[in-house]
Amino acid sequence: MPEVQPSVSCVGAGATALVTLGGGGAEGGAGALVDLEPDLSTFENKTGLAEDMKFLASMPELCDVTFLVGDTREPVCAVKAVLAARSRVFQKMLYQAPSPSRKKEPPPKENKLRLFLKRSSEPLLNLQNAAAQPSSNQHFTLIVEEFEPDVFRQLIEYIHTGCVTLQPRTLLGVMNAADYYGLDALRHACAGFVQCCINVDTVCALLASAERYIQYKCTKSLVQKVLEFVDEHGNEVLNLGSFTLLPQHVVRLILAREELRADEFTKFQAALMWSKKYCDSNQNTVLKDVIGNFLEYIQFHKIPANVLMKEVHPLGLVPYSIIMNALAYQADPTSVEPSKLSPNRVRRSAQGRSMSVQSSLDPYGSNTTLSSSGSNQSSEMVSSDTTPHKTSTSN
Repeated sequence: MPEVQPSVSCVGAGATALVTLGGGGAEGGAGALVDLEPDLSTFENKTGLAEDMKFLASMPELCDVTFLVGDTREPVCAVKAVLAARSRVFQKMLYQAPSPSRKKEPPPKENKLRLFLKRSSEPLLNLQNAAAQPSSNQHFTLIVEEFEPDVFRQLIEYIHTGCVTLQPRTLLGVMNAADYYGLDALRHACAGFVQCCINVDTVCALLASAERYIQYKCTKSLVQKVLEFVDEHGNEVLNLGSFTLLPQHVVRLILAREELRADEFTKFQAALMWSKKYCDSNQNTVLKDVIGNFLEYIQFHKIPANVLMKEVHPLGLVPYSIIMNALAYQADPTSVEPSKLSPNRVRRSAQGRSMSVQSSLDPYGSNTTLSSSGSNQSSEMVSSDTTPHKTSTSN
C-alpha cells in the first residue's frame, strides 16, 4: 500500500520539524467526527492511534523483533507485521524465504498399500512436524551497523506511528535510512525540511553528520546546499564554537574554497581555534604541527600588517618566512613570487581549478574524499567505497 504524503510543520527557527501522515485529532487524542452523509459519520482518532503504536514499540515484551543498532549495539524493538506492512524492504527481510537453488525432484510413485499407510499416519506426522518447526511467534534479533541508534529509533517510530520529529543532527541519517528502506514519503519530508533548517546554528551539525553517511546518494545534494550556505556566511560560520567539532579535512575543504566569503584573519582564527581544540583532545600533539595543516589555505598577505605583527607573529605558529613574504608583498607586490604567498592557490590553478582533500583522520575506515571544485563546478563528497552496506541477521 503506497504511503500517504506527509504534512511537514517547521518549528522554531528551522530547528525541528514534525512530520505526520494525515491529520491528528482536533484536541490531542480526542479524535475527530467527520460527517459523510446525514445518517453516517466516521470517527477518526489518529493521534490516539499514533500514541498507542508508539507505546507498543516501546514495550519489548509486545514486540517480536529487536534490532541491535550501531557500534554500541543499542536495542531497538519493533513489530514485524508493522514493519512489513509499511516497508517492502523490511517485508522481504523478515518474511520472504530465499528461493531454492535447485528444482524439487518429482515424488516417487506409491502403490495403494503405501498410500493407505501414509494417510493413516498423517495426523501423527503433522503433529511431530509442527513441534519440530519454529514457531511463527519466534523473536528475531537483527544487527544494524549502517545507521546510528538515534537515527534508526526515529525511523522505527515513524514506521509505527506515522509521525516523527526531524532534527538537523539526525536529518541526513533519517533521510538516507528512509531512502534505503523504501519510505519515500519520509525521504521527501526530509528533503523539504532541509530548505528551512540550514542556518548558522545547524550548518556544522549537518556537515558533521554528512561524514557518517558519505556513501549514501542522498548525502550529495544536502552537502552541496550546506557548502553554498557556508560560502555566503563565511565569517559567521568560522566563528562558531561548533566549527571545532568538524573533521580536519572538512575544515581544510572549507578554508580552501575560493567561493568562501571570509576575511583571511578570520580564517586564521578559525584554524587556530580548531587546532587548540584538537590538541586538548590529543595530548601528545603539538599545536604548531596541527595548525600547519591549514596555513597553505590562508593568504597572509591580505591580512593587514599591524594585525600580522600584533596578533599572528607573536604566537610563533606561522613560519617567519611567510610573515616576511606577506609584509614584502604589501610593500611591493612585484617583489614576491605568487607561489611563495599562496602555494595552494598556485597548485589549484595548475590542476585546472580542482582539488581533492583526503582525510587522514577518517574514523570509519573508508577511503573518503571531499572534493571542492571551482565556481563553475559543484562541490561534493565522494566515497571510493561503493560497496552496498549489509545488515547482519541472527535468529
